[in-house]
Amino acid sequence: MAESTTQRTISKIQEKIDRGEVVILTAQEICDRVRNDETIELRDVDVVTTATSALMSGTYAVLSFKVAEPDTFTKAEKVWINTVPAQVGPCPNERIGILDLIILGTEQSKIDPGYGAGDLFRDLVLGKEVQVEIQTDDGQNLTATTTLKEIPHAMLHASRNAFKNYLAFVNPGKKEVTTIFHSDKMKGNYEEMTFCGCGELNPIENDPELKTIGIGTKVLINGAQGFVTGLGTRSSVDKPNLTGIADMHQMDPEFMGGFSTGHGPDIITTWAVAIPVLDRQMLTHILKTDEQIPLKVVDVHSRIPISEVTYGDVWNNTNHEVKFNKKACKKCDACHVEGICPVKAVHSDPDTGVQFDRPRCFNCGLCVSRCKGESFSADLGSIELEGVDHKVPVTLRQSDRVAALKAARNLKKQIQKGQFKITAPVGKISFPDRS
Repeated sequence: MAESTTQRTISKIQEKIDRGEVVILTAQEICDRVRNDETIELRDVDVVTTATSALMSGTYAVLSFKVAEPDTFTKAEKVWINTVPAQVGPCPNERIGILDLIILGTEQSKIDPGYGAGDLFRDLVLGKEVQVEIQTDDGQNLTATTTLKEIPHAMLHASRNAFKNYLAFVNPGKKEVTTIFHSDKMKGNYEEMTFCGCGELNPIENDPELKTIGIGTKVLINGAQGFVTGLGTRSSVDKPNLTGIADMHQMDPEFMGGFSTGHGPDIITTWAVAIPVLDRQMLTHILKTDEQIPLKVVDVHSRIPISEVTYGDVWNNTNHEVKFNKKACKKCDACHVEGICPVKAVHSDPDTGVQFDRPRCFNCGLCVSRCKGESFSADLGSIELEGVDHKVPVTLRQSDRVAALKAARNLKKQIQKGQFKITAPVGKISFPDRS
């Protein structure tokens, strides 16, 4: 007998998990079945694990830790950690030697343009020692060192994360343009395209009505269990995003880091969200594949839409992972990829040639088009746009499908092992009335 939709509640699904009777699929697993022409009914799945890994500039950290003995200084006015600026406050720090700091994810090192807050957060999670510089109100300059283990309060906050996919960008003009949507200068005359969004894996794409994603929904942020706290900034019915919070002490560095754009540092953040399948209407959204999810192509100057393709056009029949062949390296006098890699995963050594740091790689693919040899390879695909007399190659992806899928799989395993409990939201997220 088919399962009645009235029987479907989050608590009853968690009971099935506890009994070991639950059916959990990643968003890709269920979409692969759809592509194989399988018929999926409500009884065939209880939970779908979704994820997205992308540049999420609306991310910041709140840190509180001791840097000196009481009465060493009266008040800190300016602070840098690994030369990245931190905002002092909001709590007073008079004479106690403890700092409360807010570090915005897009902050840039005062001495190294290629190092930002995203790199700092990753270094902290990796357990690296960081240097703290303090300017006090009475003109003292103090320094200290610390590690994440010595920072009792280290929370990552999201003010604008996990968009319901995003956009693709092209430059119709004749001149190159510098933009946050590229890490090099974006060539004109439709010579290249960049995009963001994980398509069918995206959490809100699977629950666009936010039936199970609400205030208090448990999620994974960079691998750490955290919570949704509400609707993100600039949200609309068509383009919603989320706010959230998670403890940095529990995070996994492979899901986070810094990313250099044409206008400075951005930050990589990864979300994984479990979607309990409550009714047939929800299942309809979950069964949508990349080919059915629109991706608007816009002018990078004005953001005015030029065309519309689908996420199937950019993710299907492409290589999601970038490969590196050291033997193909031409050992150029100056490695262009080293200078342009937005996550600093490429280093050139005069004796050993190019070294590729696989764990740092975001699979953006920029190296493929910028390498003068053939050391880096990945088919990023190309797009046909109406009115353009040539296919437009994708040269940069600001989402990492490999990391997103890994996050979805990790969440699935945690649920199966009883390490992650699914709970109902304590409050529903509603969109503001714009009328």
